[in-house]
Amino acid sequence: MSNAFRVLPGGRLTGRLRVPGDKSISHRAIMFGAIADGQTRVTGFLEGADAISTMDVFRALGVRIDGPVDGRVTVHGVGIDGLRGSAAPLDCGNAGTAMRLLMGLLAGQRFESTLVGDESLSRRPMRRVAEPLARMGARIETTDGCPPVRIRPAQALAAIHYDMPMASAQVKSAVLLAGLYADGETTVTEPAPTRDHTERMLTGFGVRVGREGSTVRLAGGQRLRATAIDVPADISSAAFFLVGASIAEGSDLLLEHVGMNPTRTGIIDILRLMGADIEPLNQREVGGEPVADLRVRSARLRGIAVPESLVPLAIDEFPAIFVAAACAEGRTVVSGAEELRVKESDRIAVMAEGLRALGVDATPTPDGMVIEGRGEGPAFHAGEVHSHADHRIAMSFTIAALRSDGPLLIRDTANVGTSFPGFPATAARVGVAISEADA
Repeated sequence: MSNAFRVLPGGRLTGRLRVPGDKSISHRAIMFGAIADGQTRVTGFLEGADAISTMDVFRALGVRIDGPVDGRVTVHGVGIDGLRGSAAPLDCGNAGTAMRLLMGLLAGQRFESTLVGDESLSRRPMRRVAEPLARMGARIETTDGCPPVRIRPAQALAAIHYDMPMASAQVKSAVLLAGLYADGETTVTEPAPTRDHTERMLTGFGVRVGREGSTVRLAGGQRLRATAIDVPADISSAAFFLVGASIAEGSDLLLEHVGMNPTRTGIIDILRLMGADIEPLNQREVGGEPVADLRVRSARLRGIAVPESLVPLAIDEFPAIFVAAACAEGRTVVSGAEELRVKESDRIAVMAEGLRALGVDATPTPDGMVIEGRGEGPAFHAGEVHSHADHRIAMSFTIAALRSDGPLLIRDTANVGTSFPGFPATAARVGVAISEADA
């Protein structure tokens, strides 16, 4: 497996493409299908390493899963109480979403489980999930707040009301999944809107989920009914091409079947505030999730102060947004994004390091970054950056080459396949001069 990208400068993005399926929805399709009654059929499933890790965990828990074949998966559900314990640790690989949601799902089981992950995941915080689950009666032990995570059988889970101290769809989802096994009605109040894939998909599986303002509620003891799920293209993967086509002069690109869940479209809102030309076409709803084709054409971007209300709606897309900011005219300020420091890498520190290595005036702050954009002409000097095994960092700097004055070498790219299998070939097909190399 190659572990570096070499990208030649310049070019434009043209044509049409459909990026891989949404990772958040792919994870949940396997999880919810596993505990449903009947067979859940999934199309558009993301065949990346993270989603495959989730699939392997549920196979270890006694669930038969056929596929994936060309994005098609069949999950033979075992029902809400049908999972079986595994003597071996459950390996989540690099998938933080899988581990955090599994903590909630396994908290109410009658068997013991141990969740482990790779080196990167083993450094990520899990206490934020363990604490509200402990209030419900779960018996969860972390390792200094990080994986491995040990979950022992609890006497019973009790419903709680949880006011989340910070916006996190993963924490919300873990508490709601534990709520399925709790006595009473579990409610979660968010300080700001976060992804609502869990609520939407549980509803699709027949679970009654209520929402009043910023509070979500769910009664325990409900059963899930198998359903069909068509996974839309991942807007987080589309983000690199939304930015690339915006910054590369002469670009005109159509991104097909992109998920347009309003809790995920912050990237579009932010780029439009910067002056991007993004047009949704053929808007429709598929399996409870809104989708559209996105036409994006090159535009002159301007620096902005990113509204903090949009930050949770674009949290995974900020590495790409930082690249857009470097190409914009004037200063871009991002604040309220401290969550970026506990992703696959410290994305504030790593992106600032990489931007500065390529000659960009980028100043990290505790909760964001200040970037002085260069406006017209090359925004990046030739050079090399280290992605620190973070797939989104690697893909963001790949797109930066469209506005560089020389070749870029991006190191440590093997993890790109966790969310975007075939990224180099896809990028090359629409105009990025990329090759894979050992470094």
